[in-house]
Amino acid sequence: MNSFLFIVWIVLLYMSGWYLVSLMLRRNDVADIAWGLGFVLIAWVAFWIAHQPPQALVANILVTLWGLRLSWHIYHRNKGKSEDFRYHQWRMEWKNIYLRSFLQVFMLQGFFMYLVALPLMAINFSESQEFHWLHVAGIILWLLGFLFESVGDYQLRKFKANPVNKGKIMKSGLWKYTRHPNYFGDALQWWAIGLIALAYPNGWLALIGPLTMTYLLRYVSGVPMLERKYKGNAEFELYAQKTSPFFPLPPKN
Repeated sequence: MNSFLFIVWIVLLYMSGWYLVSLMLRRNDVADIAWGLGFVLIAWVAFWIAHQPPQALVANILVTLWGLRLSWHIYHRNKGKSEDFRYHQWRMEWKNIYLRSFLQVFMLQGFFMYLVALPLMAINFSESQEFHWLHVAGIILWLLGFLFESVGDYQLRKFKANPVNKGKIMKSGLWKYTRHPNYFGDALQWWAIGLIALAYPNGWLALIGPLTMTYLLRYVSGVPMLERKYKGNAEFELYAQKTSPFFPLPPKN
């Protein structure tokens, strides 16, 4: 079986399994935990079936660190709380909730997971390459993205943990320069994997992955969906006027 097709089946089975978990727990936001862990699964299944040399370990280790941190963060954030408001709203609005959840949450997420993971698969399924300067550039870019994502999440968690800040908008630290430093860092880490993929034959095709991730975060499931929650909030609207939605920039006066 073609290696890329084999990963399709792996993703299908993986997301179907999480769909069953969602039925048992009656909450579709477990899909957010499944997201990061799914890339870890793809990385090591691809490595195993391709019998890759150590060069492919670089990208796989970076993706594993990203996926485990993200899934743990989301699990810890959701623990003991009700279903995420975005998924809960869909649950209230949708007819045929079980079918739509399967197709529009889990299968659709699996489809995008596959697209985003293309650079990872391109690296693992390509012929052996010597260690390239693009590996070094990719690692540096990934570290910058990891810093934005992890520090942004930490700053927001500390802000929300302080009762004095209840109902207020986070506007300090990295959040002074972008309304979503964690999303920006997330995208940057996948551009790093795409950069590493350029060291391999036809690796430029794998840029579909970071392009997909950036588009989703900036225009679909990230920024717009989250900011809808703050529509009509005067403090947030003033903050939004001064602060870049995604790419870090100096705040406007």
